Amino acid sequence: MSDQSLPPSGRRSFIARLGLVAALTSAAAATKAVAQTARQRFEPRIHDEDAWMDLPGTHRTLIDCYTGLGGVSAMNYAANILATHADVYKGTDADYGMIICFRAAAAPLAYSDAMWEKYGQVLADYTQYHDPKTGANFPRSPITMSDRVDLPSRGHTLASNAARGVQYAVCSRATRNLATFLAAATGGEVDAIARELAASIGVNARMVPAGVMATTRAQERGYTMLVAG
Repeated sequence: MSDQSLPPSGRRSFIARLGLVAALTSAAAATKAVAQTARQRFEPRIHDEDAWMDLPGTHRTLIDCYTGLGGVSAMNYAANILATHADVYKGTDADYGMIICFRAAAAPLAYSDAMWEKYGQVLADYTQYHDPKTGANFPRSPITMSDRVDLPSRGHTLASNAARGVQYAVCSRATRNLATFLAAATGGEVDAIARELAASIGVNARMVPAGVMATTRAQERGYTMLVAG
């Protein structure tokens, strides 16, 4: 039956339904267009607190570490990236803005050897990474040991990678958490120990409010993220 054979009320209902379908289709298309435009135009808010991430270079990489093993492995990852860039792409270290983020159980790796000599047992236990040769705790941070080519770091250290321009972010929250353990173990004061640990980090290293925040904000600034674990 055609709409012409419908009574007037039926024709009006049919036309109304057509209008509703057209309106819904148009609304859906408009919503999709607005959403697509919003995605295309999205730009993250940039905060001054993260301005240190604006490193020179034409490539940006952040290596995220949250375990002791991951933090040790990250030393070799960074060196491999720079070496491959030089060997294959004929680039230089200056082409890279590279950050290694030490957070959670990896945070103690960034503290100085003096801190490891003072708090070694607790720091080593916190990383849950022990010397594969002896099964014992490391007497100092394994990523300051250039002679330990048997480790996942392959002898690359905080100092050697810093000399190539690699920057380090160290989690303040993990440091504060660790300070509570050290205070309990030594009878010290949490705030004082946290400050002591933070002051011990070396060249090209800085404390960041939270490692998890640094990893996300770096990606908003164009960094690709490699997870070392």
